[in-house]
Amino acid sequence: MSVFDKVDFYCVKNNSAHRTIEISRDKLTVRRGQSFNVTLNLRQAFDPLNDPLKFTAITGNYPSEDTGTMSLFGVPDNERRSTNAKAVWKAELQESYSLQILNLTITPPADAPIGEYIVMVGYKNEETLLGELVVLYNPWCSDDWVFLPNEDERQEYVMNESGILYKGSGNYIMPSNWDFGQFEDRMVEICMNLLDLNPKHLKDPSDDVSARCNPIYVSRVVSAMINSADDHGVLQGRWSGSFAGGVLPSHWTGSYAILRQWLLNFFRPVKYGQCWVFAAVMCSVMRLLGIPCRVVTNFQSAHDRNQNLTIDVYHADYGVRERPTRDSVWNYHVWVEAWMRRPDLAEDGRYDGWQVLDPTPQERSDGVYCCGPAPVKAILKGETHLKYDVPFVFAEVNADCVDWLVKADGSKITIWTDTQRVGQNISTKGIGTNDRMIITKNYKYKEGSSEERAVFSYACTRDCSSDCFEVKPMMMMNNNESTGNEERTPISGSAEITVNEESTCIAPVVPPLTIQFEEVSIPTVGADVSMNLLLQSPPEITDDKTLSITISIQSITYNCESSMSMKQEVKEEKLLAGKDLSIPILIPFKDYRKHLLDCDTIKVSAVIADKQNPEEIYYAEQDIVLQDPPMSVTVSDHPKQDTESSAQVIFKNPIDETLTGCSLTVSGSGLFKEEVKYKTPDMKPNTQIVVTFFFNPYKSGKKTLMVNFGCSIFRDITGSCTVDVKPPQAA
Repeated sequence: MSVFDKVDFYCVKNNSAHRTIEISRDKLTVRRGQSFNVTLNLRQAFDPLNDPLKFTAITGNYPSEDTGTMSLFGVPDNERRSTNAKAVWKAELQESYSLQILNLTITPPADAPIGEYIVMVGYKNEETLLGELVVLYNPWCSDDWVFLPNEDERQEYVMNESGILYKGSGNYIMPSNWDFGQFEDRMVEICMNLLDLNPKHLKDPSDDVSARCNPIYVSRVVSAMINSADDHGVLQGRWSGSFAGGVLPSHWTGSYAILRQWLLNFFRPVKYGQCWVFAAVMCSVMRLLGIPCRVVTNFQSAHDRNQNLTIDVYHADYGVRERPTRDSVWNYHVWVEAWMRRPDLAEDGRYDGWQVLDPTPQERSDGVYCCGPAPVKAILKGETHLKYDVPFVFAEVNADCVDWLVKADGSKITIWTDTQRVGQNISTKGIGTNDRMIITKNYKYKEGSSEERAVFSYACTRDCSSDCFEVKPMMMMNNNESTGNEERTPISGSAEITVNEESTCIAPVVPPLTIQFEEVSIPTVGADVSMNLLLQSPPEITDDKTLSITISIQSITYNCESSMSMKQEVKEEKLLAGKDLSIPILIPFKDYRKHLLDCDTIKVSAVIADKQNPEEIYYAEQDIVLQDPPMSVTVSDHPKQDTESSAQVIFKNPIDETLTGCSLTVSGSGLFKEEVKYKTPDMKPNTQIVVTFFFNPYKSGKKTLMVNFGCSIFRDITGSCTVDVKPPQAA
């Protein structure tokens, strides 16, 4: 008869203590560096002096003490282990009333590789399976590299299943609720498969599993595996063309539906994602693994392909063909920050803290489509020589911009030099609140300050791949809130460019003409867009100016991957000395309605030439993001776990056309196991639809109900509300 009787892992008690009860109630899930309780029943009295308990904890298919994927430990502790053993577990015997009932505490070390473990126990000459468990990172443990000291931050960046993403442009920042759902069913299985399918694991599983002790390594793997550009990753990106066979990126409202589909479809990429979807899905995986993580939006985000830390764009004079380029400035770009130590960069902790990671497949890093972790502190200081991908992220938030006008004879004139355009309103959700938190100061010093310019110059000298230029511009405009999104090319072949060995920043020039756009009304889907182009000359200018003004209107995607011209007009106006000139611009709904399903932004740009002085050329632009029409989402009073509740959605057709193909999609972790789609009747002009539906909350606490409305004219009008679900025992 076996000496072993039974074992109790106290899953509910241990998981509650390890803050993993939301993950599972029946599978032991613990955080490293923190002990858990086990009771082992023997059929004979325990004799520790003659027969110690011998434990073996293993993870992966090639366990080894030397790699930290196997640990030999015991009660009392023994010397079975190798002298080179890494990640050593320990067990301690607690006070027991019987020598046959052993109350034990077992502690996985704070540097243990995360993952699924098998723990064996041996007594006398017999060995048996003690149990299986999952080990995660522990931001509550000071010895763990992901330790985050503040409890409010741990609750927000590890435990919170709901969040807010920010999209739009610098002038039109739009909050969008997102359901991270990191504690939903099978999320551990999903994340473990994600780690096991990464190319590094397939190439060398022993080294890969061993390296999972290191959040720097794991975060880089996750960054690569969220996209499917060069592996079995989760999401396939698409920014233009047909989205047939998949889902529009704007339709997604949560991560779990994407990750679950990836699992159920045998790890085939889910179609389709764009930057905010990639980032939000990565945030869900990181929080499940125990790495504090938040989603960050950078408005006016540069994409510097040649790493010269400048973004250069060529504008065509009237009648001149546009010149393509690879560099660009996106209206916004979304990535994540993860909290961890960086002893690989400095032993004194100077680069510890938030690290940028970007799963959107933009550029290869060490041959793989991933980005980071790049220390935010290194970006602030311009330390572009550090790993990983600091030059690329530095350019995203602090590149200088130069705009050129291409003349009919092929010559180029500098029309705009802007050292302040890139990296605006860098935003993330606030801690414990739905307010937006601006974190721009974490990434760079105040724009235009001596510190900011000095860092830019230093960054150029530190990055050996950079080739920074001093540009001698002929004319420059001033647009107070420039939010453009043109494509960019490197500066080359122009007489206005000189390489300055001592100065590596672009010198600003005081503008002789101020240009800005002014809204007449808030731009809303379904309504005409009305605005004014305002021109002002400085008081010291005493001559009237006859101006040729070319106004162009385009529909574009947020990253300028696709654009379509709506109209262009050329007019001649006189700007009187000491006076302002206001030029009205009207964009009727009928002109932009057909573009709504493919593009989400309207770009208005103006090229202004002084007819008396043709070399005086000015440029201004404004990106307009249309606000969604209002949608009301309400929930019945006092919803309760495991009890049917109801919700109501009210939406009014804002246009003078019948909406066809209408549907409503509802979701929310803790509220719905999966998305539910309702077909709704066609909506005649200015009519209202009321949809009531029922659901059974299966988790208590504050949850977010997400609603998405789509039809023939509009795509993905979203609404949401917070649902405070009471536990089942509450009245």
